[in-house]
Amino acid sequence: MIMNNDWQVLFDQEIKKDYLLNLRYFLAKEYKTKHIYPAMENIFAAFKTTSLKDTKVVILGQDPYHGPGQAQGYAFSVPANFPLPPSLKNMYKELELEYGVPVNRNGDLTDWARQGVLLMNTTLTVEESKPLSHGNMGWQNFTDEALKMINAKEEPVVFLLWGAKAISAKRFLNNPKHLVLTSPHPSPLSAHRGFLGNNHFKTCNEFLIKNGLTPIQWI
Repeated sequence: MIMNNDWQVLFDQEIKKDYLLNLRYFLAKEYKTKHIYPAMENIFAAFKTTSLKDTKVVILGQDPYHGPGQAQGYAFSVPANFPLPPSLKNMYKELELEYGVPVNRNGDLTDWARQGVLLMNTTLTVEESKPLSHGNMGWQNFTDEALKMINAKEEPVVFLLWGAKAISAKRFLNNPKHLVLTSPHPSPLSAHRGFLGNNHFKTCNEFLIKNGLTPIQWI
């Protein structure tokens, strides 16, 4: 078992396809000859921690952090002993704006994942110091299928799509039971164009409560 939960259905479905077989061969070589992130055992960390059944919020990232030790297999998250990356700093700024309290937490978002927040990058691996280096290797086929499976869920899900690349996932999200929220990316380049002040964290929780689901403890 790769996934240890109901995401195994997705893996079993996709591993029969040429793109994922080719990607596995490619990665086996890359991990032996280069510095690739995250660690091989953490490639599917987001899926292993947040089952399909338990997913009630999706935060869509681009690809893993490309510096040593940063990538955990969760979008936007870094280990507790690392400095906050710029985008995550702005996510915490937005939480402070919405809730009116200081956010004194480290950058490890594992607790969000355990509450049902799928922190999914659309590309799941990267070469050191080369952002988007694996962007055309086929991962998006896999993550697109994951989005389709979440879209098919009967239970309401909130999708937080920040930035043009994430917003492009809207084409898979046509289930009226779900809530899709979009805004500019929290990157310093775009956060002041509409990410800060988007009220997405509160809006997400209001929707979950309205639908009888436990809200996320963001802070």
